[in-house]
Amino acid sequence: MHSYPDIIILNGTLITFEDATPADATALAMAGGVITAIGPNTAIRGLAGPDTHVIDAQGGTVMPGFIDSHVHLFGGSVELSCLDLFGIQGDEALKAAITPFAAANPDDRIVFAVQADYAILHDTRTPTRQELDHACPDRPFAMFAPDHHTIWANTAALELAGLLHGGETDAGSQIVMGDDGLATGELREPGAYAPILKLTRHAGRDMAGLVTGADPVPVPTREEREQDKAVIAKGMQHCAAQGITGLHCMDGNRYQLELLSEMEADGTLLCRTAVPFHLKSFDPLERLEQADAMRRDFCGDMVWCGHVKMFIDGVIEGRTAHMLAPYPDTDDNYGDPVFEVDHFNEACRRIDAMGMQIAVHAIGDAGIRHTIDGYEAARNANGARDSRHRIEHLEVMHPADMPRLAELDIVASIQPGHAPFGGIFPAGGVGKYLHDHQIEGAYPWRQIRDSGAKVVFSTDWPVIGVEVMTNVKSAIAPLDLGPNWHDQTQTLMETLSSYTRDNAWVEFNEDRKGKLAKGMMADVVVMSHDLAKLPPRRITEAFAKVTICGGRVTHAAG
Repeated sequence: MHSYPDIIILNGTLITFEDATPADATALAMAGGVITAIGPNTAIRGLAGPDTHVIDAQGGTVMPGFIDSHVHLFGGSVELSCLDLFGIQGDEALKAAITPFAAANPDDRIVFAVQADYAILHDTRTPTRQELDHACPDRPFAMFAPDHHTIWANTAALELAGLLHGGETDAGSQIVMGDDGLATGELREPGAYAPILKLTRHAGRDMAGLVTGADPVPVPTREEREQDKAVIAKGMQHCAAQGITGLHCMDGNRYQLELLSEMEADGTLLCRTAVPFHLKSFDPLERLEQADAMRRDFCGDMVWCGHVKMFIDGVIEGRTAHMLAPYPDTDDNYGDPVFEVDHFNEACRRIDAMGMQIAVHAIGDAGIRHTIDGYEAARNANGARDSRHRIEHLEVMHPADMPRLAELDIVASIQPGHAPFGGIFPAGGVGKYLHDHQIEGAYPWRQIRDSGAKVVFSTDWPVIGVEVMTNVKSAIAPLDLGPNWHDQTQTLMETLSSYTRDNAWVEFNEDRKGKLAKGMMADVVVMSHDLAKLPPRRITEAFAKVTICGGRVTHAAG
């Protein structure tokens, strides 16, 4: 009895990331969830059986499926249906955007918007509750900054959330208070804005993995679980449409792992997904026992837990990123470290001793230095191992810390679209928060790669969209912002590798995915164009025609 491939792809321009690929290879076959053959069209076509699904790539790039190694899946999925304020500027434009959305969603407890620029109303300051009262006078209203580190709320929303008169927050978070003794409307970091999220459609369950790292309280009902799985399924469809076959979540809890596992059983899980244990600064280290339990209980090929996420600081625009020098126009604002140094270092030592991977959000030069110090403390205590510990973002680095990444085998997890020269956010937005000497080490992708450190790319969706080609363009065709900014241009192959092979490596799966080779997982994307033939600034013309995860077609363009 013949064993035929489930799927064959013909007429492709292959990027395999495998040195042994035959020079004449234009096609591949897959069966049972793995790649079974790679070769010329004639050889692969001859393998087809009566039920084999044949895909004609028509000369487009065929490559490993993209792995986005830094996303917030649950929150990103929910935000696909929120009011999107990207590009909105000025009070009248803001009101004009809010009014029809509010009318179309009369049952929402709060009108909630995302992608609100820090300068949405003013170049020199952030919005006040009174200004948002004008924009939305008859409903509670709040809006998320793109980086998800600040929410601005109107008076009605603050009252409903119990924040108008202030309240207690954890380290690094702040309810900004005005001279009148009332909240201004600006809520910095999760410890301040969590009560606002409780008022949204999913009652903050989508952000619980970020805000507390614990499961939602109260325990979600059966109806709420189904609601949450349905919205994540839509998010999965959105990711698969970009050619994505793998996701590394950077917030998490057991609840998310349970939902994803149920989706796998239901057939609605379209991307392999890693979910971390999130250790907060206020957590006792004994809570790491839960991380070990999550690792044991969720260890499949489609859903697993293998890393611990921490935050060391905030963001530059909110002046919560931890800096070595005070922010311009301030004498004493260095940004607040989220963790006390001793607590953080001990957490790193314990997690490393458990054999788990660590991923730390670190943006400011002081925050990055403290993170490197913590990883060094872990190595000194436990000995060197193949840990692949990660630093997420690395937006401003002190030059003295650059060589330490390679020396300590620390992975730089970078989001090209975050940079002011990435072409997504306003180009002048970040520079005003940095000193000239800090700009020298700002968003240093090229220097980091050239230093010998391992670099992986991702989006941080929903901070920016999960669209792969948009972020590839940010890396290969960055804007020229003048002589103060170093040219950080990446090559196309560096960028594609950092989105596929290298992201498979960083999740310890380099022997199973991230390449097109016999025996590798059948995670494949067929692109509409030959990517190498597109000029860098036109790379966004390319799109995913077909996405295959585990030998299953998860997206096919109409």
